[in-house]
Amino acid sequence: MTHPVSNIPALVLLSGGLDSATTLAIARHQGFACHALSFDYGQRHRIELQAAARIARAIGVVSHRWATIDRAVFGTACGSALVDETIAVPKDRDESAMTSGIPATYVPARNTIFLSYALALTEVLNSRDIFIGVNAVDYSGYPDCRPEYIRAFEGMANLATRAGV
Repeated sequence: MTHPVSNIPALVLLSGGLDSATTLAIARHQGFACHALSFDYGQRHRIELQAAARIARAIGVVSHRWATIDRAVFGTACGSALVDETIAVPKDRDESAMTSGIPATYVPARNTIFLSYALALTEVLNSRDIFIGVNAVDYSGYPDCRPEYIRAFEGMANLATRAGV
């Protein structure tokens, strides 16, 4: 059963994938007045952006904002199958497609960039809560999905805002 929505705002990073949709549902269930933030960074899985819009409507967010990051910021030199159309997107967890344990779909510092945008918007919304759906259970080799990374970002966020002063 969903709890009534409070007037306590929270920002949820919403990609349109399973992890972020579940995270939005959890935040909403906890009673937060959820604002969603999605990113278009030239990713190949464009269908997730359409899914993000549908999910935001279905769950009933207060607002859904979009940030566009020019693909050139990452460029094809970043070596990610998510932004470089010359690299095949692995269908399964293909260890041969990994470099030093990092998946071919890793986009350098993507979650740091997303969380930085989220931190700024959270201040604008007078919120103290950011929800991000990263899957730490199976970790998958993404450096910016590790629990210690999330804790470190949270510590930095608590120092880098008006509320933290």
